[in-house]
Amino acid sequence: MLNFNRRQALAVGGGLVTSMFAPIRGASAAGDTLNIAFNVNLPSFDPNVGPSSVNPTIQAIYRSIFDQFIGQRPDLSFEPGLLTSWGWNDDKTKVFMEVRPGVTWHDGTPFTPADVVWSITRMGKSDSGNPVSFIWAGVNNFKIDGNKITADVVQYDPVLFKWMAFLTGYVLPKDYYEKVGPQGFEKKPIGTGPYMFDAYEGNAYLRLKANPKYWGRKPAFDTVVFKFVPDSTSRVAEIESGASDVTLDIAYEEYDRLTKKPGLKGATNGISDIGMIFITSIGPMLDKNVRLAAHHAIDKEGIIKRLLLGYGTPISTLEAPEYAAFDKSIKVSYDPALAAKLLAASGFSKDKPVKFTIQTTRGFKPKDYEMIQAIVGMWRNVGIEAEIETYEIAKHFELRMSHKLAPAAFYNWGNAIGDPTTSTGFAMWSKSPHSAWHSDDLDAKVGPLWGEKDEKKRIQGWRDADRYIAEQGYVIPLLQYEQPILYKSTLKVTPNLSGALQPTLVSKA
Repeated sequence: MLNFNRRQALAVGGGLVTSMFAPIRGASAAGDTLNIAFNVNLPSFDPNVGPSSVNPTIQAIYRSIFDQFIGQRPDLSFEPGLLTSWGWNDDKTKVFMEVRPGVTWHDGTPFTPADVVWSITRMGKSDSGNPVSFIWAGVNNFKIDGNKITADVVQYDPVLFKWMAFLTGYVLPKDYYEKVGPQGFEKKPIGTGPYMFDAYEGNAYLRLKANPKYWGRKPAFDTVVFKFVPDSTSRVAEIESGASDVTLDIAYEEYDRLTKKPGLKGATNGISDIGMIFITSIGPMLDKNVRLAAHHAIDKEGIIKRLLLGYGTPISTLEAPEYAAFDKSIKVSYDPALAAKLLAASGFSKDKPVKFTIQTTRGFKPKDYEMIQAIVGMWRNVGIEAEIETYEIAKHFELRMSHKLAPAAFYNWGNAIGDPTTSTGFAMWSKSPHSAWHSDDLDAKVGPLWGEKDEKKRIQGWRDADRYIAEQGYVIPLLQYEQPILYKSTLKVTPNLSGALQPTLVSKA
């Protein structure tokens, strides 16, 4: 269990979406419909394949329709999901799973152990489109005995069961999927989750209906509408006008302003997300002096204080303080004089700057674009001239998985299970589809850690890798986020430390 004991609040001093929302605007959270102004679009309904499957924010939608093998509470501790128990044998050569009885799919057909086996087998195929297929391919030779499943461990992965509560860890309906195929599933997805698919308008909204036969806690609302509002200013307008009941990740000054208004409440909490700049192993970034100069030139504390109004914690590694492999002694100082000296050693200066592009989202996270603007200004002062290019988060995933990111690219990395493999590992190992930096020296340090059975040795190995990454400048971690959630005072919202704004965590006050 991760322990996020963080402050809950900090006291410091466009237009609406299209008219197609008119039919649902009249409904209020005081009734039976919950309208959420959401910060990303939904590219696909399949939670286990494609780039969207590893987008942490979209998990709020996926967890509404589907259930995971293993559940996770808002404090990030694990709980039974569609599996009621799980584990390895003593020598880690086999796994066992107990499947929850009495569950039905949204179409009324029974959920069975065969669905679990099929889901894992499908995800483990190299051509499945699952971004982490090698995780799921680590077990095979499944045997079903009643509600119990056993399987052989082909390649030991200490994080296997954590993944079952994480990205792509969803159980899908074998018979239904094989009957309708991928395209049919996109048109009408079914799961075992608390809400059922009702209507979808691409890039506009998704409407869900409560599952009356849900095996878990009864949903608080009959209808949930996710309005896709990527623009932060428009999300503010949605909540301020009353058109939406809850929203997230708005600018902190707007959060502070609106929480003072009658009828609105808010919550902020430190979450498991990290703001970072990927460094791609191309062009000027192959120069260690350029990479390190880019990091030393950034005043992270100043950005948090002035742009984020104090919401956030500066970091120097991809391990947040609550992660298992965090090492507080790893620090990269703000030192513009050192940055200029490093650039000079490679022949660059303010008069002869090194030039490259940096990509960023705009409105996905609070002040994301403005942070990059500030960083570009800091870089200019030491001899780096960076051109800003904006993109939607879906485009980032597309470029990252095809290794076509710009030399520098801002991203929000989520690691709700707190393991170093799902932060440093997947972000930095060249064999990961999520990495930008590729080099043999780093792979030699990271590769052996994936299957390390000695837990103490494994965690220390990741700490050592984090220190090496900082010394080489292979990535630029910026901060650990605090997430602002704004909602009507007629509601009660339980913040999720993963950052996923799930409808099941919203109820009537």
